[in-house]
Amino acid sequence: MLETYADLARFGEDAGLLESGQVDRLIERSRAEPDRAQQILLWGRELREAIHDIFWAIMKQQPVPPGALARLNADVQGAASHMSLVPVGRSAAKDGSARDIAAKGFEWKFDDFNDFDSVLWPIARAAGDLLASDQLPYVRACFSKTCQWFFLDTSKNHHRRWCDMTRCGNRAKVQRFYERRKESS
Repeated sequence: MLETYADLARFGEDAGLLESGQVDRLIERSRAEPDRAQQILLWGRELREAIHDIFWAIMKQQPVPPGALARLNADVQGAASHMSLVPVGRSAAKDGSARDIAAKGFEWKFDDFNDFDSVLWPIARAAGDLLASDQLPYVRACFSKTCQWFFLDTSKNHHRRWCDMTRCGNRAKVQRFYERRKESS
């Protein structure tokens, strides 16, 4: 599904990684620098395959391919070089003085979403964070035979079968309904 750099950038927008304006700027730049955009598209496909191979091996309880893990590690380290801690949730003092403004905490932020590869940074980081989390056992492959998506099963009993109930889950239920109806006629 990643045929062009624009597809990659739009994926970043759909996944909530990039804002619409950022995507528009990246797509415009990709027209001016098609070779660089194509290079990042290929890099994105390689990252996608590495992440797939790692999580597939984990779900199948097989050894993680060393090349795939090395690839993800390189991308996670590259992403980390574009991150900074920034204050969040600032609150002003009661008298409104600027000198008494305090941060309510900090968060990691990526520095420049104008780089072609900026869409890949949060993807690599999220994959690395998930691998290092206690949520790893809840990564699942969609049960649909026509879907190849993985998902994080956050359901209460961790028995979810489909990546998206409105797509794959409903299709499966409709298919079973028609099969039962066909058998009874």
